[in-house]
Amino acid sequence: MTKRKLLALETKKKLVEAACGLLIEKGFDAINVEEITRAANVSKGTFYTYFKRKEDIVLEISRAPFRETVDEISRMEGMSIVSCLSYYMERFVSHFQRFGINVCRQWTKEVLNPRNASDGVDGAKWLYDLGELKKLLQEAIERGELAAETPLETLAHIFLSELYGLMTSWCMSDGDFDPAQHMDRIGKILVGPMLKPYLEERNEIPEIERT
Repeated sequence: MTKRKLLALETKKKLVEAACGLLIEKGFDAINVEEITRAANVSKGTFYTYFKRKEDIVLEISRAPFRETVDEISRMEGMSIVSCLSYYMERFVSHFQRFGINVCRQWTKEVLNPRNASDGVDGAKWLYDLGELKKLLQEAIERGELAAETPLETLAHIFLSELYGLMTSWCMSDGDFDPAQHMDRIGKILVGPMLKPYLEERNEIPEIERT
């Protein structure tokens, strides 16, 4: 990668980090592009080199952590499907909780109607997440951990609906509960029991491996 490209990535990263801090502190409606660029120590015009509008930086903030989680799981070896799914779901929750309700609400607003999403990546976020969960399940079938008749589509829909339902409930309650604690309970009563009928080794559900 050239020095110019590295500098561009660093500038974009500074803008994203500055925006994230301001969003958590003040909320989306209370900040503007000028504040973001001032906090990032770049010119106002620089913002529009990377983003068309203020809303787009919220989408960017929300993308990277989920890509990182998928990459992390792809590098894990020897983890059971129960552990992989539990890890994915726990990381999903930790990401949106770390960014806070203000970022969560704005991101949800932007992608709730995929036709209105400014970027095809975010307009297809549900399908992307669904595809990643189905991929984890399919890989478990291929390595003989899950039975061939495992209903990939149905299970992936259920797990993903729980995640987005938890995020939406957290926003609607104005942060009245800890999503991480709820996710831990959901993992114990949902992931293992739902996969148990399809595990090839059906005597017991594997212990969830904490990383």
